[in-house]
Amino acid sequence: MVLVSDLKLAISEKEEEIRLKFKNENIVERDLLTKVKAPKKDFATVITGPRRSGKSIFAFQLAGKENFGYVNFEDERLRISAGDLNKVLDALYGLKGDIELLIFDEIQNIDGWEPFVSRLLGSKKVVLTGSNAKIMSKELATRLTGRHLDYELFPFDFKEFLEFKSYKINEQDFYLTRERAKLTEFAEKYVKEGGFPLALREGKTVLAELYNDIIEKDVVQRYKINMRTKLAELSRYLVSNTSSEISYRKLKNIFGIKGQHTIQDWISYLEKAYLLFIVERFSFKLKEAIMAPKKIYCIDTGIIGVISREQGISRLMENTVAVDLLRRKTYSDIEVNYWKNYAQKEVDFVLRKGRKVFSLIQVTYASSSIDIKDREINGLLIASKELRCNDLLVITWDYEAEERVKGRKIKFVPLWKWLLNI
Repeated sequence: MVLVSDLKLAISEKEEEIRLKFKNENIVERDLLTKVKAPKKDFATVITGPRRSGKSIFAFQLAGKENFGYVNFEDERLRISAGDLNKVLDALYGLKGDIELLIFDEIQNIDGWEPFVSRLLGSKKVVLTGSNAKIMSKELATRLTGRHLDYELFPFDFKEFLEFKSYKINEQDFYLTRERAKLTEFAEKYVKEGGFPLALREGKTVLAELYNDIIEKDVVQRYKINMRTKLAELSRYLVSNTSSEISYRKLKNIFGIKGQHTIQDWISYLEKAYLLFIVERFSFKLKEAIMAPKKIYCIDTGIIGVISREQGISRLMENTVAVDLLRRKTYSDIEVNYWKNYAQKEVDFVLRKGRKVFSLIQVTYASSSIDIKDREINGLLIASKELRCNDLLVITWDYEAEERVKGRKIKFVPLWKWLLNI
C-alpha cells in the first residue's frame, strides 16, 4: 500500500532538486516562454520534447511566483497505479496547502492517468510534460479533446546557448571584426557541442547516457521491441548519416529485416522519442513526394558527435539549420522540405505554406565566394524557376554578401547571424 507520507518525501526531494538548480546554476530563460500562454483552468498546458531538454526547469519558469505543486513521475518511488493518484493530491495539499497550479512531469509513465487529469480541469491549472509527443497526443486526444494546448521544447537554440555561455548579445557590435570572429567561434562550438543544457554543463558523457536512455526506455521498452540489437544498429546508422537521403527499402536490405514496414515503424518510434526527424522531398505531385527518398536529421548535433566520429562540419551545419527550422516550424504554420530534380540538382531546404513556396535555402561550409560551389548556386537557380520562388538564401560559415546571379538576387548570410534570426 502506498503511504501518503512516502509520497510527500519523494515529492519534496524532487522539487528541492529543481530549486537548488535555480539557486546554484546558470538557468537560461527559454525563448518558448514568450510563446506559451499562461496556464488556465479550462485547458491543460502540455510541454513535450526530448529527454534532458529542460522541460522540468521550463515548467517552473512557467509557474513563476505562483504557489504550485510539482510531481516527477520519473521517480521510481512514484511508479504507482492510477488509483493512487488521489493520494498524490493529498500529499501535495498536505505539503503546499490549497494550490491552484499542478505540474505533472512525465505523467505518461502512469497507465490510465488521463481520467485523473480530465477530472482536475476546470478546478485546477494543470501543466503536463512528456518526452514522447505522439503518445501524449494520442492519450490527450482520447480524454481531453479540445482541452489542451501543446508546445514543444527543444535543446537550446543559439541565442540560449550564448546566454548559457554568458555572452551578451549587442547587435551594434556585430559590425566589429572581433565580435564577428567571436560569434563564428561560438557557432562552431554550438555546431559541435549541441544544445542539451546538462551536456553543456557536465560534458559529452551525458549525451551517451541520454542516447542509451532514449533507445532503451523510450523505444525498446515502450514499444516492446524484440530485435533490440537490430534497432540499435539502425539507430546508430541513421545518426551517423544525418543530412543524407534514406530509403526504407534500402535500409531493409542493409539490416536484413524482412518487412519494410518494420523499418518504417522503428524510424517512427525514434521520431516520437525525439531522437530523429524526417524531412520529405517537395513535389507538386503528392505521389512523387510520398515515393521519394527522405532526408534524416538528428535532434541535436552533440549526439551525432558522440555516436559518429565521421561527421564533417558541413553536415553538422546542415543538421543545425534543420533543427532550427523544426523549432521555428512549431511557432508558425510553415512546412519544411528539400528539393531534388531528375538531374540531381538539389536545394537543402524548401520553406512553404501549403503549396506556396516562399524561401529556398542552401547550406554550405564556405568562408568566401570562391568556396561556394557552382552546383549549389545552380540548384538554387533551377529550383527558383521551377518552384516560382525568388527568396534565395545561402547560409555560409562566415561569408556575407548579396549578389545577382543570372538576374536573380541571392543573399549569403553567416550561420551565426541566421541562427540569431537577424
